[in-house]
Amino acid sequence: MQEIPKLRALQVIAEVVRTRSTVAAADAAHISQPAVTQTVAKLEAAVGEVLFTRTGTGMEPTEPGRRFAQRIARAFDPLHVAERELAVPGLAGRVTSVQLRTLVAAVEAGSFTLAAAKLGVSQPSVNRAMRDLESLCGRPLLTRTPQGLEPTREARGLARLAALALAEIRQGLEELREWRGQMTGRVSVGCLPLARSHLLPQAITALLARYPGAQVRIIDGPYAEQLHELRHGGLDLIVGALRLPPPTPDIEQEVLFVEPLSIVVRADHPILAEGEPTAAALAALDWIAPREGTPARAHFASFFAAAQVKPPRHIIECSSLIASRGLLMQSDRAALLSASQVRQEVEAGYLAVLPQPLPGTERPIGLTVRKGWQPTRVQAALMELLRRGVGE
Repeated sequence: MQEIPKLRALQVIAEVVRTRSTVAAADAAHISQPAVTQTVAKLEAAVGEVLFTRTGTGMEPTEPGRRFAQRIARAFDPLHVAERELAVPGLAGRVTSVQLRTLVAAVEAGSFTLAAAKLGVSQPSVNRAMRDLESLCGRPLLTRTPQGLEPTREARGLARLAALALAEIRQGLEELREWRGQMTGRVSVGCLPLARSHLLPQAITALLARYPGAQVRIIDGPYAEQLHELRHGGLDLIVGALRLPPPTPDIEQEVLFVEPLSIVVRADHPILAEGEPTAAALAALDWIAPREGTPARAHFASFFAAAQVKPPRHIIECSSLIASRGLLMQSDRAALLSASQVRQEVEAGYLAVLPQPLPGTERPIGLTVRKGWQPTRVQAALMELLRRGVGE
């Protein structure tokens, strides 16, 4: 079957669930009763699940049918938001899944050629879908420039809402497979530094031991990029340091634990002989510092400011934990990291954590998801394993 069924077919399914009748659904959808019956049969065959029980009084949704209808309703919610934002009444009932997928791909790729390659279709097909969508919306959505396609503000907003709608439909299809015992759903996780070395790998290993067919996708990168992916449906959750206050109102954060930062050096670093070195001695070292604009970098600067000493002059700015570990082991540099990030290297005798207390550097570590997000069983299992792994 197609990855995403036709939106019109999904609307018909939702109407049958709502009315419990193919006749009433036909009236609501403005199609014939045989067309409703045929649509239901085709979609049931495509998804491999019986969505309705036929009775003498009408159509009674099965449990998977009821759950799928809930996903359909959630998928159309962002499309109704798009109707209001674009002032295009009836958009949700007329737009197609092909048009939505094309817009999302074009905005992300910045090129019709790259969008076509991503979707596995011809460029003329992409051009046609975009022309039809622009006609439906009554305005241009993409502008050609020497650098590529430039989406309008409305196009960016619509692409985000379209991506969320498509993500809900995909999750609905995954839930139907879960209902049949096929735990092969996908979970896409954004991983920030404090979760990379132990917490997330441990949880994913446990998840795949429970559900070997689950598809796990881990994305590394700056918080801003991961937040963008989360808000556009490209990620299901982010694991790592939370932002307080939340940077946008459409996300929810859950604290798993709070951890302070520590000063980390190589195991045979000369400064270890000083016990608890002074701030001046630490400022004299060469450092590996977190990237500007991150909470850890703010703590780095405030530590020396509070001690009223000049900050270190020779700094390597590094956001890669692997590179930071290598630099620490091969030099007399110091770095500001959490103890959990270097636990394996400390236990192996490669690195050491100074006993220097760093008050005020405690950071909440946890989960970030979209507000109102409803996980599949596989996704919910990973979240539970992450919660459980905090105490281990």
